Amino acid sequence: MKSAYELALEFKRRHPMTIAWRIKQNASIVDKHINDDEKILYVFVAQKNNSPFNIWGSAVIAVTDKRILIGRKRVVIGYFLNSITPDMFNDLKVTSGIIWGKIYIDTVKEFIALSNISKDALDEIESAVSSYMMEEKKQYAVNGGGLGR
Repeated sequence: MKSAYELALEFKRRHPMTIAWRIKQNASIVDKHINDDEKILYVFVAQKNNSPFNIWGSAVIAVTDKRILIGRKRVVIGYFLNSITPDMFNDLKVTSGIIWGKIYIDTVKEFIALSNISKDALDEIESAVSSYMMEEKKQYAVNGGGLGR
């Protein structure tokens, strides 16, 4: 299985206009939190903010067979990790500008903005995230909401 770093580099090669820094450090956070029984399905990079001018919030986003992970390594000490399970996922919104686009992930608890993504990557990201979440949501509906009912 390829690491989040290798998959993030592949994404960056396919979509070089996407703004991302410190990919190796950010991917290490995702790789650190992947469970032994978890498989990475898709990885992309973006800025975890809503501003096209703030280019210092790079993140590596991984869709696994169990959840979505967003990893960001702090410059000095520590890191940030968001984990979005299918039961917490509400909606996905895609916007496209002149050069870059944005992906918005709406969850039960927060609204996550991912920006400075190459326009030609938006369809790929939307397909990967939406198809995964739709499949997982079906399982939650069949299993009574997935909350132990």
